[in-house]
Formats: sequence, structure tokens, C-alpha cells
Amino acid sequence: MTHPVQSTSGPTEQLLEHKTAILELQAQIRTRKRQLRSLWGTGLTTAFGIVAIYIATVATWRTVDIGKVNRIAIPMTIVCGIIFWVLVQMEENRSERRSVRRLELELEIAEERRILQAKQLDFPVDHRQFSYKDSLPRELDQLRAEGQHYRRIHNTFQSIIIIGSLGTTTAASLADTPSYLKWVTVGLSFAVGVSAGFTGYFKYRERSFYLQQTADAIEQHANAFELGIPPYTGTGEDNLAKLTKEVENLRVEQRKREQQLDQPHEGRDGTV
Repeated sequence: MTHPVQSTSGPTEQLLEHKTAILELQAQIRTRKRQLRSLWGTGLTTAFGIVAIYIATVATWRTVDIGKVNRIAIPMTIVCGIIFWVLVQMEENRSERRSVRRLELELEIAEERRILQAKQLDFPVDHRQFSYKDSLPRELDQLRAEGQHYRRIHNTFQSIIIIGSLGTTTAASLADTPSYLKWVTVGLSFAVGVSAGFTGYFKYRERSFYLQQTADAIEQHANAFELGIPPYTGTGEDNLAKLTKEVENLRVEQRKREQQLDQPHEGRDGTV
């Protein structure tokens, strides 16, 4: 756990120590996300491989020889299972296990400490605005990472809908449908329905689009500020104030969009 920065050095050094703590937490968050993605990725791959091999073997039993495919698929599934088991053991033996949400909370607290420390020093407004501008790259990375997260979820559900729909149609069109294929059809139909429901309710595509749109707009303003092109053609202080205002307006608009997406259809349409 990251502890508050305690130092007997000067105010500027204390601010740098706060910044160092923030950068360390950001690195820990990235590392933790990679660990969890590897863990869940290998686990889901192993489970999917086992199910796929079983269904393919049962569906083609005594009709199609898929021995060559199984000779490749089974070892790969076993390797994924071994990697998953190793990662689970590493996770169990980890001395300090913190969730990504916990690390993000500690990061927010560290940032608040840095802001409070800066306020105590009573820096001029233009200094605070310059510090705000320096935080824009991290803001852009966070917006794009969140947008990619929602995009991956949306693409996963869309893939399930497309593959499931085609599989259901193909299985249902067979003249003599075996009993096990009927259950496969039921499972595919259920997966398609669940995926369509989640996609329609949580609106992952819209969330990804708005996040990417906000990130692009902020980046456009930041680049215009750095290059001194309109609307940032005034003095340095005026440009800083204008950039801060524009970015804050974009962030407010993004929060409003998220609130609208969280509302039910009736609330957005203005009807009951």
C-alpha cells in the first residue's frame, strides 16, 4: 500500500515526491492489469478449448475424422491449462494482492494529496493551469484505454451474435437434426439473446465512441496550443486559460453523455 509522502525537504521537492508516487502507482496499475488479463485470458481460452473440442468431437462422431485437428487443439489446450494453473499459483503466492480498483483509488488519493500540497503553496493560477496542461497526456491515455475496453466488449458480443446466428441457422436447416444439435441450437440462441441484450442495454459501442471522440477533441486542442494555431494565437497566459476552459467543457460534456447512456430509454426520450 502506498503511504502518504512524508519528507523534510522543501515544498518543491515534496511536490516531486508526490509526482513520483503517482507515477509508481500508474506503473503498478498497468502491471496489475497485464497480470489479470493473462490470468483470465488463459483460463477462458482453456475453458473454451475444452468445450469446443468436446462439441466438435461429439458432433462429428463416426461421420468426420477430426483426429488431425484434435492432435493440434488438445496439446494447445493443455498448454493453456498449464499456464493458467501456474498463473493461479503465482497469484495465490503473491505477498500483496491488490485489485485494479484499489490501486486506482490509491492513485486518486495520491493525486488529491498532490493538489492539496500545491494549494498550500499558493501557486499562481497560471502555474496551476500549466500543471493541468501537463496532466492532459495521462487523461488522454485513460480515455482511450477505457474506450478500447468498451470496444473490445462490444466486438466480443457482436462476434457471438454473428457466429451464433449463423450456427443456429445452419443447425436448424439440417433435415435430420440429431438431438445433440438441438441442444447446440438452444445454446447458441441463448448466447445470441444474451449478447444482444447486454449490447443494447449497456451500449458499449456508444460509450467507446464518445470516449474516443472526447480524447480526439482534447488532443486537437492540446496540439493547437503547442503549435500556436487558432484559437490559441494569443499570449501564453491567455492560451493556457483558454485551453483549460475548453478541456473542462469537453470533460463536462463527456460526463453528461455518460449520464444519458446510464438512463433508461424512457428517460432519454422524455416519455414515461
